[in-house]
Amino acid sequence: MLWSRVCLLFSALCVTATYGGKVLVFPVDGSHWVNMKVIIEGLHSRGHQVDVVRTDDSWYIKEKSPLYTSITLDVESGFNKDFIVMFVQQLLKIQREGKSAWTRFKLEMEQGEKASVMHEKTAKLLEWVFENKTLVESLKSAKYDLVLTDPGVPAGIIFGHYLKLPLVFNARWTSHGEGHLAIAPSPLSYVPMTGTEFSQKMRFFERVLNVLVFIFAEYQISRYIKPHYEGIIKKYLGPDEDYSALFQAADLWLMRVDFVFEFPRPTMPNVIYMGGFQCKPAKPLPENLEEFVQSSGAHGVILMSLGTLIGELPDDLADEIAAAFGKLPQKVIWRYKGAKPSTLGNNTLLVDWMPQNDLLGHPKIKLFVAHGGTNGVQEAIYHGVPILGLPLIFDQRDNLLRIQVRGAGKVVDIFTMDQHIFFQGIQEVLTNPSYKNNMQRLSRLHRDQPIPPLDSALFWIEMVMRHKGTAHLRTESYKLPWYTYHSLDVLLCLAAVVLLILSTLSALVCCFCSKMCFKGKHKHD
Repeated sequence: MLWSRVCLLFSALCVTATYGGKVLVFPVDGSHWVNMKVIIEGLHSRGHQVDVVRTDDSWYIKEKSPLYTSITLDVESGFNKDFIVMFVQQLLKIQREGKSAWTRFKLEMEQGEKASVMHEKTAKLLEWVFENKTLVESLKSAKYDLVLTDPGVPAGIIFGHYLKLPLVFNARWTSHGEGHLAIAPSPLSYVPMTGTEFSQKMRFFERVLNVLVFIFAEYQISRYIKPHYEGIIKKYLGPDEDYSALFQAADLWLMRVDFVFEFPRPTMPNVIYMGGFQCKPAKPLPENLEEFVQSSGAHGVILMSLGTLIGELPDDLADEIAAAFGKLPQKVIWRYKGAKPSTLGNNTLLVDWMPQNDLLGHPKIKLFVAHGGTNGVQEAIYHGVPILGLPLIFDQRDNLLRIQVRGAGKVVDIFTMDQHIFFQGIQEVLTNPSYKNNMQRLSRLHRDQPIPPLDSALFWIEMVMRHKGTAHLRTESYKLPWYTYHSLDVLLCLAAVVLLILSTLSALVCCFCSKMCFKGKHKHD
């Protein structure tokens, strides 16, 4: 028995030594870290060594963890808590001015300017890293197998290329838009731009607007984002390197959506869909929460959360929401960090934090009032809980539109609603069984997969390690000039050939006609 145990231990050590890789992680803080941490846990459980790059003002990313070794940079991050919270508050303030074209323009300009500030700080962080020769040499000598990064901020991408390591993205967004736009063909005739709130079935004028939004987005990228990195890229990576091409040269895109949620669209072989990878079967609730949930009786419980970035709302808006909740027979669990609303009912429990996945998986939960972040939407799909959406910022309206189009939820404009509109929205989703039925259908589709999404993601990461990249899955289109990519040179060549043939035929016809006229005149004479 002892000898058998020694053999088993030796085998386990050999497997770890053989297959255990070294992964360098450049994460994005905030809610993005929640996703990245799930993958890190999976890598750690498989015996891989994980090193995480963080700054000393990190928000969610802890310096000490049993899952990874942190590499703390003594420099300011472009994505710290104070900056993001102030940014979000300003966006909410602008939207409360009313729904108009001017408000939308102000909102876009504010997002562009704040993005510019964030990328300026990120560029300075990169410059600091490159000039820290001791740090750079230690990272080079560590002999990592790959870089895992979130392309929402391009620091990890640029440094990964500098280290000449295989690059894996944990992606939903890049620093300049929705992830697919950077890697896959995206026909604007049926692929809606983020912010348009269009589905894949667009009428003519919606397609016109979709094109205009695309042009405006390209302008914002060229003005607010690219200029901060072009000098660094040329200096440290080489004069021929291009900002956009660095994204397209990644070995693997782990995309945090699936086509139960996303509209059908073209994709690429190195895009792996892992939507809902962070979702798990519900665990038992803490005793106090379980007692509160059970006290709801047959009416059940409504869950409300506006995500990690928005812990509180303006007092008048919070009062309207609390008043509507107070009229309901259901119990309500509301994640809220602001001052207690004056209209709060006895049926509503305010909490600073809650085990959202476990609550959504509880049979007593009837409705999820959510802001539309990707994590919450995916968890609601996984557990089959219909959504009443209160979109606030960024991609949230588009995420909730996808749920509404599929009949699994309803969207309410939080900036124009009052307690009566909010109450009616809740009642509609609770009393109309189609919302629950449609969401449960999405849940069945999402779960009907041969391999769990997280296992699939880990397999592909390990495949990149084993083969030192996945160049066979990566298109080389990013190396083509724009006129070659769109075959404009071919079209011009074919047009020139056709024009030459037509010109030759025209000349021959003219020559033939001239000769016939000359012969006719000569004969007449």
